[in-house]
Amino acid sequence: MLNLSKNGCSVWVASSSEGLLTPTAVALGKFDGVHLGHQRVIQPVLHAGGQLSVASNPQLNENQQLTNKEYTYSTVVTFDPHPQEFFTGQPRTLLTPLDEKVQQLRSLGVEQLVLLPFDKELSALTPEEFVEKILVQQLRCQQISIGQDFCFGEKRSGTAKDLQLIAAKHNIPVTIVPLQTYTGDSPTQSSCVSNTPAQDARISTSLIRQTLEHGDIENANLLLGRPYALLGVVVQGQQLGRTIGFPTANLQLPKEKFLPRQGVYAVRVFTLSETSDAASSENLGVMNIGNRPTVNGTYSSAEVHLFDWSGDLYGKKLAVHLVKFLRPEQKFPSLEALKTQIQLDCVVAREVLSA
Repeated sequence: MLNLSKNGCSVWVASSSEGLLTPTAVALGKFDGVHLGHQRVIQPVLHAGGQLSVASNPQLNENQQLTNKEYTYSTVVTFDPHPQEFFTGQPRTLLTPLDEKVQQLRSLGVEQLVLLPFDKELSALTPEEFVEKILVQQLRCQQISIGQDFCFGEKRSGTAKDLQLIAAKHNIPVTIVPLQTYTGDSPTQSSCVSNTPAQDARISTSLIRQTLEHGDIENANLLLGRPYALLGVVVQGQQLGRTIGFPTANLQLPKEKFLPRQGVYAVRVFTLSETSDAASSENLGVMNIGNRPTVNGTYSSAEVHLFDWSGDLYGKKLAVHLVKFLRPEQKFPSLEALKTQIQLDCVVAREVLSA
């Protein structure tokens, strides 16, 4: 197992029991995407028991935080690898790879992320064993928050209500958060697990993946509660863009990052600090995600062209926020035809981004 490490300025990431910050208030789930539904599940543990968080009480030094018996650490507990990947043996792409997940949790005020190694041993625990060995003994859990559809234990045999009953034997309160639905205008709560009206969609990682696959960036962003972003380091590409007057920054993305529909997007681009997630001023541009068929590309790439900008971006980490899908990727008969289309893309993108 990995050792405890500090990621960024405030979120501890742990995948072993050594060095855990305890006692904890735990939000439990997979949390890929950290979307609006996930945020509702996390919210109850951010100020557990009315205690101050580290962010709101900076006067506490680290030793005081660890020894203060009244202090409870807001903790997100999830699984690594994703359970679906473990059971199928197939790699699973993620809306939020680890670095992105930590960044989003930090922005919410979470103090600790615990990655439970999802293996044969963990998957074989009964619901009672999971509560006793993981939540009580290792995490010294004082409070739990879960979604209404949460399942756990061997063969997913434990339900949210089961967790509530088992945890009650250890005097641990459990908040069961109703499912969140999205009607097309604004997210709403749904009090029922099934029979959701056809016009309402439950906010879920699967739904967001589907909207991204269709290039429906606006709805994906609304479901997430923020723009869907691609974070990566600029590396050297084939440098063909500059030969037609549109130099691009080629992003090296995490291999597990979920990519949306191939095509051209209007985007907002931020340069991230090397030591934190602090972003520089905003730049506007267009991004192409795909194989670049006009130049006989043989692999998928993500390349962004910034408007009214010049300089060296190699080695810089960029956060590219997707705003609108403009058109699918297509093969043009010549580089001149491609150049003409990119010019049109830039005009449309400027209009979209200035709205």
